[in-house]
Amino acid sequence: MPSSAHDVAAVRDFNRFYTRVLGLLGDGHVRTPYSLTEARVVFELAQRPETEVLALRRALDLDAGYLSRMLARFEADGLVERERSTGDARCQVARLTARGREVFALLDERSAAQIRTLLDHLPGEDRDRLLDSMRTVRDLLDAPAPAPAPGSGAAPRPGSGGGVTLRSLRPGDLGWVVQRNGELYAAECGWDSGYEALVARVVAEYVEGHDPECEDAWIAELGGRRVGSVFCVRRDATTAQLRLLIVEPDTRGAGVGGRLVDECVRFAAACGYQRLTLWTTALQEPARRIYARAGFELVDKEDPSERFGDTVHGETWELALT
Repeated sequence: MPSSAHDVAAVRDFNRFYTRVLGLLGDGHVRTPYSLTEARVVFELAQRPETEVLALRRALDLDAGYLSRMLARFEADGLVERERSTGDARCQVARLTARGREVFALLDERSAAQIRTLLDHLPGEDRDRLLDSMRTVRDLLDAPAPAPAPGSGAAPRPGSGGGVTLRSLRPGDLGWVVQRNGELYAAECGWDSGYEALVARVVAEYVEGHDPECEDAWIAELGGRRVGSVFCVRRDATTAQLRLLIVEPDTRGAGVGGRLVDECVRFAAACGYQRLTLWTTALQEPARRIYARAGFELVDKEDPSERFGDTVHGETWELALT
């Protein structure tokens, strides 16, 4: 059924309200000389050592001339350097200078402070409602396009986690995480109860020492059913660790694991960590593919060790966030 004029007006009204709350319509974003669009460009450039300008334009959906003028202004201000790609002379790459990274750090710090102030004014339950609602908006708008009618000849768009809802922990979730980890690893890897005991200790440590400023956990739901989980915990001031990623076997391939890992990466980056690390084993091939797609790199292979009633080939993977 087509959307009504009232529906369209309601969404536009919400957009105006939200941008007004965050102060995005002013001349400078978070009390800086930079507009929101300029801040987005700086943020994207800060995610990697260098970025192809074409890829940057596509990622932010910017007009080529507008982006070119912006980069030229950044270059004149000493924030950005541009040059031809060493791999393909037809492509131009851009990178932040040391001054540019200082500007990014300022924008990132003030943006986080602004959001923290907004959230701190809400009671705990209202804050959870707000965050859950925002995840719902994202899940619905990020859902795959409806399947084409039979005989239409149109190919369905590949799934990207559409229909998967991520939410914060609720009562009963921690017990489910321990139980499903124990059951899944026993069924799929033959591991004994020692692994379930380890998961129970990890969960207990998370609860007892949880710092909401720099640690979080998510449950994935599909059709109202818990189908996955992941934790992001603090290792030290610059490093976060992704832990306890699980996905129910009957939902693998639906984008659940990718959504959970992406959320963990986004959270760790927003908290200012420099890197995100994780430990897995060579047996977890589906999870290893998810990590590789998210940009993680295998940095260490352990010698085989006897753990959980099995010979375990441990691996450490890392993702640079800055």
